[in-house]
Amino acid sequence: MADTELFVFAHLQDGFVPAGRLQLTENNSEVQASLFQYGTRYLLRRGAFEVDPVSLSLAQARDEKGYAFFPVNELPQFGGIRDAAPDAWGRRVIEAYRKVPANSLPESVYLLEAGSDRVGALDVRRSRDDGPSKGVGSVHSLQYLLEAVERIERGEPVPSRLTDLLGSGPGAGGARPKASVRDDQGLLWLAKFPSVSDSFDNAHAECATLELARRCGLTVPAVRVEMLGNRPCLLIRRFDRYWVSQGNTLEVGAVPFETRPGEDRVEHRLPFVSSLTLVGCDEMESRNKGYADIAAAMRRYVAPSVIRDNSRELFARMVFNILVSNDDDHLRNHGFLRDPGLDGWRLSPLYDVVPRPGIATERFLHLQVGKQGKLATLDNALSRYAEFNLNLTDATATVAHMVHQVALWKPVFEELKIPGPLIDVLAPAFRNLDEIAGDGLKKALLKQPKSKLRRT
Repeated sequence: MADTELFVFAHLQDGFVPAGRLQLTENNSEVQASLFQYGTRYLLRRGAFEVDPVSLSLAQARDEKGYAFFPVNELPQFGGIRDAAPDAWGRRVIEAYRKVPANSLPESVYLLEAGSDRVGALDVRRSRDDGPSKGVGSVHSLQYLLEAVERIERGEPVPSRLTDLLGSGPGAGGARPKASVRDDQGLLWLAKFPSVSDSFDNAHAECATLELARRCGLTVPAVRVEMLGNRPCLLIRRFDRYWVSQGNTLEVGAVPFETRPGEDRVEHRLPFVSSLTLVGCDEMESRNKGYADIAAAMRRYVAPSVIRDNSRELFARMVFNILVSNDDDHLRNHGFLRDPGLDGWRLSPLYDVVPRPGIATERFLHLQVGKQGKLATLDNALSRYAEFNLNLTDATATVAHMVHQVALWKPVFEELKIPGPLIDVLAPAFRNLDEIAGDGLKKALLKQPKSKLRRT
């Protein structure tokens, strides 16, 4: 058992500043306990934000200088800081660097080596005086990055010429091979590479599904597929970055993750937390949580002006996941961004949505859907509509809209030039209305006019 002291930095208007001191009590690779204290100077800074909106209250820290915080619900780690740590793939990259077995390093090492371009607006360093780690590579290095990814997946040594290219890739999180890259305009993208475990072309499948979600009215980042020889690589715009003119703030009404580089514009970072953090539970408990739990957390932590519309979009995303059989909808795959224009949190764009083809007529999501648990049916989705700030009429209309739009998936995929064989492979993932709606609901849905989902 050992205590490790680290320093958490937050990215504000003028760059990274020390936010506070983190102490981890570690037993080999397991974190037993955490303690955090905000820095006095950080509490006085303009634009200071909560490192963790659930466990680390700025108001309490300002009222009681030097207050020592512990995670809520007796958790071993602070969710907001855990979200800045690498997930499965990032850990494999770090382990490949160090030539050590899987999951053998202390959590403090993973936190330190995730890189300064990790998701969100936090960084973790050994001391207050340490600077940021090197930035990410160029989009032109994708072919070399693919070579590094393939070596890591095969358990082979990664040459130093490829190690350097991965840059801050470990901070990207998630289980699929990936790295962050910049394009010629300076925009940051997440590159998701093919994996040896893929049973179909995930890049084109995810790209087309996200475009379908966009046409359903859901908030989706820019996506495209880049071919690396004959290997498809999915590029997703990083939505935790935004651009404004030097010295200026975000324009009223502007959506930060839709801004672009331009003359005199500089890049800023949006704080990010997962719904695992907002709900306030650990990975094991998350198996028993559902969309209603996320909606309840949103009512507590999301900016008041967008709670209603964000709740409605969460409901629509749940319905979309049912319709396309995306059962990788766990709490880490729903995120929130701190919007400087709102001075509060909002639902992040949709991400990590891939159809899972299957033959079973009875299917389940990862998260609880409604009163029938995880059962992936529209009746179950409607069973707790009130949890999402909806009345029955609006909830039914939202379901009808999603059903009408997703029913057009095949022409949309064909328009996007998705290969015919891949369309055939994915077809069983798209649900037949007879399988997911009772007779009464089917009649109600078919009577609904086609309408657009409201978006904020």
